[in-house]
Amino acid sequence: MDRSRRSAQHCWRQLRAERIRRQRGTAGTEVLRMLGVALSVAVLLALAGCGAEGLVPQDCIVNAEERARMLGILQLSAMDSGLPNPSVLLALNLAGDSSKAQQELLERIKETAVKQANDMSSGQVALYTLALLSSCCDLRHVEAHGQSVDLISILQEKMDEEVAHWEEEGIPLSTLFSVGLDAQALCVMGASGYQSAVTILAKQLRSSQDKLSVDEQAMMALPLVCAYNRNELQSMQDLLNSTLSKVTNEFLENQNKGNGFIGNIYSTGLAMQLLLAAGKFYAPQKWDCTQPVAAITEHHLQQPMAIAQALPALVGKTYLDSASLDCSSEASKTTSLQLDPNPSQGMEAQEVGSTITVKYTITNNLVGQFFTYTTTVDVPHGSVLLVVLEQAEKSDKTIFGFKTEPTSWGPMVVSIHGLAASETERTYWQFLSGSDALQEGVGTYEPHDGEHIQAVFSTY
Repeated sequence: MDRSRRSAQHCWRQLRAERIRRQRGTAGTEVLRMLGVALSVAVLLALAGCGAEGLVPQDCIVNAEERARMLGILQLSAMDSGLPNPSVLLALNLAGDSSKAQQELLERIKETAVKQANDMSSGQVALYTLALLSSCCDLRHVEAHGQSVDLISILQEKMDEEVAHWEEEGIPLSTLFSVGLDAQALCVMGASGYQSAVTILAKQLRSSQDKLSVDEQAMMALPLVCAYNRNELQSMQDLLNSTLSKVTNEFLENQNKGNGFIGNIYSTGLAMQLLLAAGKFYAPQKWDCTQPVAAITEHHLQQPMAIAQALPALVGKTYLDSASLDCSSEASKTTSLQLDPNPSQGMEAQEVGSTITVKYTITNNLVGQFFTYTTTVDVPHGSVLLVVLEQAEKSDKTIFGFKTEPTSWGPMVVSIHGLAASETERTYWQFLSGSDALQEGVGTYEPHDGEHIQAVFSTY
């Protein structure tokens, strides 16, 4: 029995013992029930101590109330009628949630995997694989409505395609983020086919770290941690060790400069996962994990996908823990209140019906006939950026017409002024406030009065 399995079983024995103790006494029970949290903070800390790097300090675990709020938003998201989000299921599982919403989402994830896995990108298959792995499903036989699919074989095939394209063209078939997910999913399962990708990811991190986003670095480095623990070849271990030391120490410097954030609010949770899993690679330097926890908690994330990426680290877990969760009937049954997913709405002192003025510019200096067009629109205070685009389109559809596609992060703009983004050409529409790239999507970002929003056709 490997170390991680023994650690997981030990932690769940602690959990069962704590639950028995709580059944014998009622102190504090009413308070926790009001918060909608079935596990006490002590139990949560016991679970958090099951990570690869040992016990997580209490200050590095999100408080019970904020955890309940986040779980409530994820549960509401899980019951949406749209395409099920495997990142939400993975986060719910890693946070120890076994609510009805989690169970319903699991069944929908299975159904979608059976129907669509062959047509998904490699990164999508990897997320479905990790989500179902964390639900203790048989990945060789994921079943729904009398049909089944072998997710491991599909993922291995797509991983091979990514590596082949990378070796021929110098870039992955999809994205570096996706390849990182692919490699860690295969490694966590103990499957084959990830070693070549890990080597490429390590070399890419060493040569191009300053050109990669924090999100990409975190997802590319997590499979390196897994591979290091499974590989005994000294030359490979040396490569992984030096790479992980470089990336994690850079993250620590980034955090010190960013007042607790590593990159931005949306990348910090993923960066925390790496720092949780890779402590031995930045030792003897110490990580003050209280800073990012406090920074994320104070921000009160509202977007389900943002919460899904942050919550695992906030309870001391990483995607590498997906294979070591206890799915038995004795496992925790965590629920949370269905809290208002937008509690901060209406807190600003603004009169009902007030409007703001936003300047909006679209620019293409990349392909075909270049253009720049600007308009000014008035929208209700509190409107998201999507409303600004809609108002601009109403003023002149020929110039400001646009199209969106649904994603796990909300609507994504894929075309403006008839110019469409292209995965093949690696082009996209980038939104900026002034000269700063927006960190939120058009469905969540709220412009302020007098702001200048730019949509610039860009490449990656």
